[in-house]
Amino acid sequence: MSARNRSRRWTDAAYYAAMALLIAVFAFPLLWVLSLSLKTGPQTLQTPPDLLPPDPQWGNYAHVLDTTPIGRYLVNSLILVATSVSGALLLGIPAAYALSRYGTRSRGRRTYSRAVLAAQLLSPLIIAVPAYRLFVTLGIVNNYLGLALVYVAVSAPFLTWFLKTYLDTVPSELDEAARIDGCTRLRAVLAVVLPAARPGIASAAVLGGVTAWSQFVLPFILVDVPERAPVSVGIVNLQGTSGEITTQYLAAGSIMAVIPVVLLFLLLQRHIVGALTAGAIKG
Repeated sequence: MSARNRSRRWTDAAYYAAMALLIAVFAFPLLWVLSLSLKTGPQTLQTPPDLLPPDPQWGNYAHVLDTTPIGRYLVNSLILVATSVSGALLLGIPAAYALSRYGTRSRGRRTYSRAVLAAQLLSPLIIAVPAYRLFVTLGIVNNYLGLALVYVAVSAPFLTWFLKTYLDTVPSELDEAARIDGCTRLRAVLAVVLPAARPGIASAAVLGGVTAWSQFVLPFILVDVPERAPVSVGIVNLQGTSGEITTQYLAAGSIMAVIPVVLLFLLLQRHIVGALTAGAIKG
């Protein structure tokens, strides 16, 4: 074996070892919460703790469903995610198309691009209190539509940049061919460009949905009715389940809150990886 092949093998081995370590670092907390969700109350306080409980308590999940409104919290989150992702895509797709096709030759493109980037860097913590004061003035506290608009404002800049990067990989010749065939600009975008950019749009929707699903500060401040809280906030209420030792029930509720996001990534991982790879190759 040549020295070059040995060096490549060592490089590949180091790469896979680093990936395995990274996966373990991120997966261990989730596995630990899953382990807690399958234990009894005394087992959660056991020292040293067992990673795999000898008698998994699957009934903890049924207990949480029966004694807490977590089902309602999940529905609330789904409503907010669907509304906010739809709104962010309605704003982000046209903006991303304009930046991709006209950004290199339009006036003010640099100012607009910097403004979008600056909005992307803003933390939700900065706008939470001013947004609450505005909501009180407008009388829309505890209103899903108002909260979804804030979610859109937070996620739209990122989705715009993400989609712009992907649309850069879609040849502009497709637009021109459609225009030659008699399509208007809008019809060319709807009939040609968007179908070609479907993987990128799906990936943007998933990333925007995860961002909306995991929001805590904004709904915690802008929603003060427990029944209307999303699961990211409602999960905190599980600590009072029946006055018992509730660590296992809180862990079970946390796993139930994570499952939709995990399933979504598993179902659409091919589109996500393809979109990210396409953007990386173009860059």
